Amino acid sequence: MFGCSTSTSPRRPADPMAIPPPYCDLGKAARDVFSKGYGFGMVKLDLKTKSSTGVEFTTTGSSNTDTGKASGSLETKYKFKDYGLTFTQKWNTDNTLGTEVAMEDKLVEGLKLNLEAMFVPNTGKKSGKLKTAYKREYLNIGCNVDIDLSGPTIYGWAVVGYEGWLAGYQMAFDTAKSKLSQNNFALGYKAADFQLHTNVNDGTEFGGSIYQKAKVNNASLIGLGYTQTLRPGVKLTLSTLIDGKNFSSGGHKIGLGFELEA
Repeated sequence: MFGCSTSTSPRRPADPMAIPPPYCDLGKAARDVFSKGYGFGMVKLDLKTKSSTGVEFTTTGSSNTDTGKASGSLETKYKFKDYGLTFTQKWNTDNTLGTEVAMEDKLVEGLKLNLEAMFVPNTGKKSGKLKTAYKREYLNIGCNVDIDLSGPTIYGWAVVGYEGWLAGYQMAFDTAKSKLSQNNFALGYKAADFQLHTNVNDGTEFGGSIYQKAKVNNASLIGLGYTQTLRPGVKLTLSTLIDGKNFSSGGHKIGLGFELEA
């Protein structure tokens, strides 16, 4: 339910290129344009507010223009900066409840610890995950463990970076079956306005993406987006997704999004 962890606490000034991203964020800029923010084939509304006590509220809603299906979520977040703690709770229209407690930069600078729990009232399903991550110049490593008494799955990754070049490895080990269930490699290059990402998953699946204004992935999908700040706290996003393999046959998608912040 919760994606990659990102730093929220202040730290000493550093070259942003010197600390590489976690493995799941490699190629994220190009990937997100096909799944986040621009919302092809969607009408989206995001609302962010903050109470006088410091609690942050994020509400999102979207409607699929093809199916008419609507979905939404509500997230609350509170930070105890003196202790390096962040508490996050989330609910979505699938009736999934999630809670996360995170501590960052308190035990060791660059170390982040997360405990996540998820509950689905309709089915009674419960799950949890313990996450650890450590980052410093040129290195980002981490290990996540599912809280499952029948046999947890252990996830691990490591990313090294130097002068824009990034190389990473990601694995998952199923302790119940005593075997690797995931074995992935990635290589990329990141500059201020250009990103290149290639990956090999389990030795059989190959992928790649390029990010630079117009975004193209290895399925020949071309994403274009335009974002305009209408006034402080109000942002409008227009987007279109073009199928490069079937340009004349139609089926291309457009998207509309509003982001409000108060």
